[in-house]
Amino acid sequence: MSVLTIRGLDPESTKTLKRKAKQEGLSLNGLVLKVIRQSLGTEKRRGQIYDDLNHLAGTWTEKEFREFEKNTAAFEVIDEKEWR
Repeated sequence: MSVLTIRGLDPESTKTLKRKAKQEGLSLNGLVLKVIRQSLGTEKRRGQIYDDLNHLAGTWTEKEFREFEKNTAAFEVIDEKEWR
């Protein structure tokens, strides 16, 4: 396991990281590891590393699904003028 030192982190970012760590019940180191893994797409979920959206399958309620359908309905409309 590697050790990494971060230099030049501004006080506002440090304050924000500490606040977020506290909110999530993590140590500062734990939060930074989580943020790095999320940004690299290597965060482990349910014991696996995902590179797709399969972990979301079956997690929406019926209400959430209807809301999603309503909010994305415009994507299904074909502008006939654009397709001539």
